Amino acid sequence: QVQLVESGGGLVQAGESLRLSCAASGTIFRINAMAWYRQAPGKQRELVAAITSGASTNYADFVKGRFTISRDNAKNTVYLQMNSLKPEDTAVYYCNADLKRSFYSYDNTYWGQGTQVTVSS
Repeated sequence: QVQLVESGGGLVQAGESLRLSCAASGTIFRINAMAWYRQAPGKQRELVAAITSGASTNYADFVKGRFTISRDNAKNTVYLQMNSLKPEDTAVYYCNADLKRSFYSYDNTYWGQGTQVTVSS
């Protein structure tokens, strides 16, 4: 079984920062890409940032220059440093990992339970 557990969400004021963490645990052979998504009330879930196993990154236009994604492969953990937060960044943030549980298994995608980020104006 594989679990992704996010932490670090909370309530902040506009312009402040937060750092989200997501740790993967369980039977894991290899983690490929990891990513952060978010979903605001009444909106579809959208990609925020992604990072490959080789640390190549990709960002949504609306967070470029403000958010930074990183990972610690030894800890199976991905981070999202969020600076200059805006009220429109308010959402539930979800961690996502594409991984293999064993040498013989297929790649599968796993999701965390989400962590709430609220930015007040």
